Amino acid sequence: MSLANQSLVQQSLGRRRPKNEDDRILPLINVVFLLLIFFMLAGRLAASDPFRIDPPVSASEGLVTVEDLLVQLGVDGRLALNGEEMGEEALGAAVAGRISDGGPAPVRLKADGTVPATRVVAIMEVLRTAGVKSVQLLTLPAGDG
Repeated sequence: MSLANQSLVQQSLGRRRPKNEDDRILPLINVVFLLLIFFMLAGRLAASDPFRIDPPVSASEGLVTVEDLLVQLGVDGRLALNGEEMGEEALGAAVAGRISDGGPAPVRLKADGTVPATRVVAIMEVLRTAGVKSVQLLTLPAGDG
């Protein structure tokens, strides 16, 4: 190809596509925003509690396992079983029904750290009368400083 033809080809290529630095990054920005929207809609980190609970701090550490039954006790005395609010009598009946269906499973109790110990023991008594053999009290690990 002659030198004149090469310059004509370069000029025609240059006219068809202007050299703009922003044009090269726009597809990347579009992909990032689409991924952000996808993960915002599809992602779910954990089920939220029906009410605010700040568990007490514990120096001992234990393994947290995923079980069927999670009883939550709020600072104002509200109770929930697996995220569903209910009263004490309904809690005992629901736990008894679930234990009879699936066998004896340990129940996790997540109580607010400011709830009096007598109230926590009363809920444990309700669970015992419902047939619960093992209760795990959920706490936060103690800080190092």
